[in-house]
Parts: sequence; C-alpha cells; structure tokens
Amino acid sequence: MTQIDLTGRRALVTGGAQGLGEGMARALAAAGAKVVIADVQDDLGPKVAESLSGFVHLDVTDDDNWATAVEQATGMLGGLDIVVNNAGIEITSLIVDLDPVAVRKQLEVNLLGTALGIKHAFRAMRGQDGGNKSVINVASVAATIAFPGISVYSATKSGVDRLTRVAAMESGKLGYGVRVNCIYPGLVPTAMGAGLANDVAQIGLFGSPEEAVGAVVELTPSGRLGEVGDMADAVVFLASDAAKFINGVGLPVDGGMGM
Repeated sequence: MTQIDLTGRRALVTGGAQGLGEGMARALAAAGAKVVIADVQDDLGPKVAESLSGFVHLDVTDDDNWATAVEQATGMLGGLDIVVNNAGIEITSLIVDLDPVAVRKQLEVNLLGTALGIKHAFRAMRGQDGGNKSVINVASVAATIAFPGISVYSATKSGVDRLTRVAAMESGKLGYGVRVNCIYPGLVPTAMGAGLANDVAQIGLFGSPEEAVGAVVELTPSGRLGEVGDMADAVVFLASDAAKFINGVGLPVDGGMGM
C-alpha cells in the first residue's frame, strides 16, 4: 500500500515470523515504518527481521515477557507508535471431542495474549504527544460466522472483538490517545489456513481439504480466498492518518463472507 506514508512510525508486530504477521510487518515497513517483529520462533524470526528493524522473543501469554519485549523493541526503535496483536493459534475439534488442554491453549494465546498486548501497548504509548498511536488486533471472520469445527477459536476471536471495543473506550476516557481497532481476516492459504482445511476434512466435516476450501469460497461473495496482502493492507490503513477517526471497530477483510 505505497500510497500511505508511515515514515517515522515505529511498530511492533507479534507472530511476525511467518504468515499474516510477516506480511503485515513487511507491508508496514514498505509504507515507511520501522518494524520489530516478536515471536516464539527464534529460528525463523531473526531471518525475517534481517530486512526489518529487529526481532524480539515473545511468548504472548507471559506478562513479564511482554514487558521485556516491549522494552527491547522500544529501545531498538526509539519509541513505539503501532502495536499489531497478530499472534494466534487454531486447534480444530468437534465440540463433542473438545480437549480441555487445547481449549486452554487457544484461550491463553488468542485471548490472554491479545489482552496483554493491549495492556503493554497502552503502558508504552499512552499520553504521548505527536503521532497517531494505534493498536490493531487480529480477530477473524470466525468471530462473525458459525463455521463447524472451530468453536473455541471462534469464541476467542469474538473475545478479541470485545477486548478491542472496551480498550478503545478506556483509552478515550482516560486520555491515552491510542486508537484500538481489529480486523476480521477471511481464510488465507497460509500454514494455518491450509491446516484448517486439512483438519476439518480429517474430522469428517468435508470430504477433502479441497471441498472445505470450496465451501469457504462459495460463502464468499468475492469468490476467492483472502491473500496475505489483503490483510496487510488493512493493517497499514488502520495504522495511518487516513484512519485517524476510526476507533473501536472491527474491519471485515473477508470478501464479504461474514456479512
């Protein structure tokens, strides 16, 4: 999204070592921002960060790790203007087969991880003069539709939506000056997206992964899967001055699937 200029902005993107997070980080950098990525993948992260401003290790479920990672990123960047809470996991299961361990893992990464990300973004950015401070959370079209096999994932992403709206209100009421929005990505053929198609076929909801993908496309008025660039462009927009009066919303980037 080269028409948007983020020169001088400083961003931290969680889950930035691959998939949507990597695409978002690269798009922010292409728009002129300095970008640090955060991830638990210490093998992939530094390689991706070679063309960015740095990498920090981050387990998004760990409060102390968040404090350290934000301090490190702020030191690398000289401040912080944008935090993208992208890190997340999806574990497919029918409700009758739910594993409490898998449920807790999704709750911790997707919901607790995002909540802690907002917490530490606020602490780092609140009340600063100059610049358009922004938190962008990554929810999912799963927060708006009833797709089988992803009940807990859907619930956590619905929670991300609610967190976003309450956080925006708190920021405004307390004078933090930080906008908080989220996006609802549609299905994208990243490793996670491909894994979902395989999993829903494996548990018998569809005859094959290809049939599962076809069902998603059929539900999508735009007639295709999403692309990493679609999601990355939305993040760049929400981080920019073009979105300076957009606050506390969920932006569908799903080709109309969740309408």
